[in-house]
Amino acid sequence: MRRILALIVVLDATAALAQGSPPTIGGKPLVQVKSHNPPAKPQSIATRLQACLDIDDQTKERLDCYDAIFPAQPKPMVPAAKAVSDCRFSKEEDERLTCFNGFAERIPKLPQ
Repeated sequence: MRRILALIVVLDATAALAQGSPPTIGGKPLVQVKSHNPPAKPQSIATRLQACLDIDDQTKERLDCYDAIFPAQPKPMVPAAKAVSDCRFSKEEDERLTCFNGFAERIPKLPQ
């Protein structure tokens, strides 16, 4: 009876130790295979602005697309926009959308 109990204790202890270590084959640990897909490279601002042009014109979705690139920061007195990033200062959504559209439509099509 004691031998059986001792055998159970030894087998249980080895099973517990085996679970704590990584699996091995021939003494070498197994490795995980990772996919070889390269991470997506970040898109330029021009490419992201042109992607917004694919959304229906004069819609809230297109404005949200532009706002994701340049978050809105309304100011009471807004001078004329000299760069696309200046469009975010317009308080009115229609003005901001028109401003973004004007700059986005002037960007030459970039090769994919």
